[in-house]
Amino acid sequence: SHPPLCPTGIKCGGVLSAPSGNFSSPNFPGLYPYETECTWLIVVAEGSSVLLSFSHFELEYHDACAYDYLQVYNGAARDRGNLLGTFCGHSPPPPFSSAWHVMAVVFRSDRHVAKHGFAAAYRKGSREGWWWWSICPSILSHCLHHLCLLADACGGQLTGLSGEITSPRYPESYPNDAECRWTIGGAGGGGPLTLVFADFQMEGGQGCSFDYVALFDGPTVAAPRLGRYCGSTRPPRTVSSTPHLLIIFKSDFNIGGRGFKAHFYSAGECQEVFTAIKGNFSSPQYPSFYPNNLKCQWSIHLPTGYRVKVFFLDMELEGRSSLTGGCDYDHLSAFDGGTENGSLLGRWCGRESLAPITSHSNQLLLVLHTDRNTAKRGFSIAYVGVVPMNVSCTRTDFHIQIPVQSLAQLERNRIYLGSPSCAARVVGRNFKIHTRFDTCGTESQRRNNTSVIVSTLYIDFSVGDQEDIHQYEVQCEPKRKEASVTLIAGPDPSRLSQAENLVDSQQWGGEAMDAHEIKSQDTSDIVFISICILAGLLMVIAVVGLVLL
Repeated sequence: SHPPLCPTGIKCGGVLSAPSGNFSSPNFPGLYPYETECTWLIVVAEGSSVLLSFSHFELEYHDACAYDYLQVYNGAARDRGNLLGTFCGHSPPPPFSSAWHVMAVVFRSDRHVAKHGFAAAYRKGSREGWWWWSICPSILSHCLHHLCLLADACGGQLTGLSGEITSPRYPESYPNDAECRWTIGGAGGGGPLTLVFADFQMEGGQGCSFDYVALFDGPTVAAPRLGRYCGSTRPPRTVSSTPHLLIIFKSDFNIGGRGFKAHFYSAGECQEVFTAIKGNFSSPQYPSFYPNNLKCQWSIHLPTGYRVKVFFLDMELEGRSSLTGGCDYDHLSAFDGGTENGSLLGRWCGRESLAPITSHSNQLLLVLHTDRNTAKRGFSIAYVGVVPMNVSCTRTDFHIQIPVQSLAQLERNRIYLGSPSCAARVVGRNFKIHTRFDTCGTESQRRNNTSVIVSTLYIDFSVGDQEDIHQYEVQCEPKRKEASVTLIAGPDPSRLSQAENLVDSQQWGGEAMDAHEIKSQDTSDIVFISICILAGLLMVIAVVGLVLL
């Protein structure tokens, strides 16, 4: 038998700051103790990477590693988005190379069943690549049994929700005759995976028969192939149809290139398209910490004529840069339209209480960027489609007009003012409601020392037993003949501040009212003025009569 491979004793956890070293579970190679938790934080020189390998591994087995386990983090252990994998049983973890100069390893045991544990070694790696090594005994002669190899290594099994992979030695030229395999997925995440290449430069050639990267929609080469790429053109964004993705990198005996850098993340809660009139969504893993190295997109696409109003129910992202004062790290951006080429409506970070925003079209895109460290709780958002409408009033009447195409799925009796008896009419291409102030549930109120006429417009989207009624308060100030409309029940009234002003009578570029309606407004004003003049004349006649008598 051979002596143990450089055990570090029974010390449990700590900061390992030497350029290289070894560590193991408590009591290794004996049985580890029960109810133990150890954290090793490995810190090497800035600009380097941490290279980690396991020579022995034996923990209690569970199919979800719920009892005893070892976790490897691409950074500080409390940065949950950096989890590279959770391991147990008898199969050792693959070799790891960190994305920067910090790596954490966490070991935990429960109160039952102890095994022999693990032995691991680490060393500082260069950004030019990292070296595959085996762990040598402290006595030089025993290295005959444990040869210290010096060769480029790559690949492995990655089970975090997000991460980064690069070709060997990136951004320097990759080695010849290399073959690397990364298997992504398989640890709790059940959704599809997205792979995005940030950089790509390899030897080209027809059919990519020399150097190439091949992608498979599953954990093995038996899965459907998603693509095979070479040359200098970045591969397109790839989304798997399963929770697994296999990436193979291969180079031949000559001619190389810079290689590639790619990011992956779970796409299930990170790439969504919403077409419902209202909805809500949140950052991945909310209210737990979101993963690192993400670019998530939520696209809201409503029927023509609608606008999208977004309510920020909760938000906590990494804060602003102390140098620039800007949102240079993690941030959420909103764009007017369906792409990032649209007008920027806002860019936020930190912990803020934000006012609602409204798009200028029927589409709005929200994009979350996270960097490689410092994760926070994230955000929760609700949105509602604001129905395009034109509301106006005279001194005696309300006029409401909504394009039929905006509510094409609704019958006219689903749109009413005050009560179902005051339902809309279909006139041309519009739903229209024209009613006097003394009908349809209108009432007079005094607000800000001004007399106003108020009623409620109902738009009933209910389907079956699922009630879904949007309510808008319509208001008129008769003296000025100014009208406005306000959402009072939308996506989640209990969590939204009441009376969010959504539409101004002049805000919407809707169709102009028909000529006969404009005429009816003018006529009502003329009648009102005529009555006032007639009443004045009668009073004058009465006064003159009294004087003569």
